[in-house]
Amino acid sequence: MSKLVAALPMYDWPEMRGEVDAQWARLRDAFRQRGIDAPEAVARSNRDLPSVPDGIRDGAGKLIAPDPATLPPDEFDFHQLWLSPALLFGQTCWGPMDLGLARHVQVIAQPNYDEFEGGQGELYSSALVMLADGGPSLASPADGKAVVPLDLIRGKRFIFNSPESMSGLHGLTRDLEAMAESLDIFASRSESGGHRSSIVAIAEGRADIAAIDCQSWALAQRFEPAARRVKVVGWTARRKGLPFITARTTPADVIASMREAVASTAKQSFVQRVG
Repeated sequence: MSKLVAALPMYDWPEMRGEVDAQWARLRDAFRQRGIDAPEAVARSNRDLPSVPDGIRDGAGKLIAPDPATLPPDEFDFHQLWLSPALLFGQTCWGPMDLGLARHVQVIAQPNYDEFEGGQGELYSSALVMLADGGPSLASPADGKAVVPLDLIRGKRFIFNSPESMSGLHGLTRDLEAMAESLDIFASRSESGGHRSSIVAIAEGRADIAAIDCQSWALAQRFEPAARRVKVVGWTARRKGLPFITARTTPADVIASMREAVASTAKQSFVQRVG
């Protein structure tokens, strides 16, 4: 049994579990064909993470996270996953990466967003969604530049999924700054805990606007009834999508083999090689 950990948590909605498991099975088999001891299944809770009795430490020996065994077993702390020394293959967001995670992990590859409106290759954007008013949704611009309707969103209640999120917060922040504006354009700001929860909050009238990454927006249109009560009014600029990562201690030859495996399964698992 492998002592390593894999997870694909960023789009692992309950309705998507079968598809995520199938994606991992393709990658797992491609890894094993190259001699990599890939785990049978993806992790989905803290109990799936191996214990680190003295806590997780960085290269200098500084404690950066507690022992996963001390956390609520039925919850899933993504930071524990990302920082685990046993992480073989995982996925994160460039928000946490820019805020310091990049020092502790290595990037394997970028996903391909071609199949989603608002995506192009390794780049993705976020749909700005508000309560539907009978009018059509705004299509994603072909040039990938930001389309932010300042007059429409000024004074509205903004809701975001996480303070670390590039797609839900930092991307829009940067686009507003490029327009000589800031998050102060909004009457209020609140955290929902997830893109799906943000959509529900808007549909229920508890918030007015959110930035939803294009893949999550596509999933919401498939699985979330509340998505039928909101519409797209703008788009953030395209940026690099959610990277696939591995532990900082993963050997270079293993990373090279994983990149080959990712490239070999690209048509089935919608990922592409980087580096």
